[in-house]
Amino acid sequence: MHPHHVSITHKTPVTIRRVLFSAALAFALGIPALDAASYHIAKTISVGGQGGWDYLAVDPGSHRLFVAHATHMVVIDTQNDRVIGRIDDTPGVHGIAIDAALGKGFTSNGRENTVGIVDLKTLKIGSRAAAGMNPDCIQYAPPTDEVYAFNGRSGSATVIDAASGRVTATIPLPGRPEFAQPDPVRARLYVNLEDKSELAVIEARRHEVIARWPLAPGEHPTGLAFDAEHGRLFSGCANGCVEVVDASTGKVVATIPAGHGIDAVGFDPGTGLVFASNGRDGTLTIAHEDGPDSYTVIQTLKTAVGARTLAVDPASHKVYLATAKFKDGKPGWKNIEPGTFEILVAELSP
Repeated sequence: MHPHHVSITHKTPVTIRRVLFSAALAFALGIPALDAASYHIAKTISVGGQGGWDYLAVDPGSHRLFVAHATHMVVIDTQNDRVIGRIDDTPGVHGIAIDAALGKGFTSNGRENTVGIVDLKTLKIGSRAAAGMNPDCIQYAPPTDEVYAFNGRSGSATVIDAASGRVTATIPLPGRPEFAQPDPVRARLYVNLEDKSELAVIEARRHEVIARWPLAPGEHPTGLAFDAEHGRLFSGCANGCVEVVDASTGKVVATIPAGHGIDAVGFDPGTGLVFASNGRDGTLTIAHEDGPDSYTVIQTLKTAVGARTLAVDPASHKVYLATAKFKDGKPGWKNIEPGTFEILVAELSP
């Protein structure tokens, strides 16, 4: 597929000098000069089973991908791209947070209103913590060594001490939380409020919301990614765009055109690429960060209808997307063909 070029910026265009510098730096680091991406679907990992799916999460240190699939987490070896295990007894699981230092995982069990605490060596749940109603997105916040489970129906966040597994706080939120991202340096978390078309900022040491930022022209945000080095948040919105937000000021600094049915957004700091999985369109939008406030869509990769969630492996630069086959080609949980659940692996061509 030929790359589709669209340059979006709220500031002056990138200078020739910066383009040449970026190309030279990419060459020195062994990374392709990404004026045009060349991702392709390299393989498909057959998983099978029944039921829907939700978030994917990569643990680069252990080379594992975790995929939420109905009642369990599927575990995939990212070096060989094959299924190596599963975490059971996680009814209605939405996602997993990883504390690599402690060797623990934390699953958001939506149908049980709990967080399962997993030994990542054995892949067994040792204990559970009570959450709010339908815990959905779940994230580990390194500065405070806490886990945040965002409760979709309760409009709150349950805070768990990672070491002890005890609930330390419940934070009311001013809207329905969708996806969130922790700041790895500052004790903050950023969370999309889907029904308000806003981003909320949580101060982790005080366990309270300290700011609300409108995402207009973006509407009903879902997926969220973070470029920590440049302090930029990427919020995927239902009206087919990704809003780029300055994490210090809350200002929308750029808009990246994408597709429809976005449920996840990813960022790869090694290549400076932003990804949006457009489940309704069956495409993956790939944009390059030319500068903190300047982005260029450099490829629209055909994936599959229903491939709405993704995870980026920063070590290999692979992008993993979850999907399945649907009866009569019509996406929807009731139309999933049993045994067809699979993971698409998108790789960057040499």
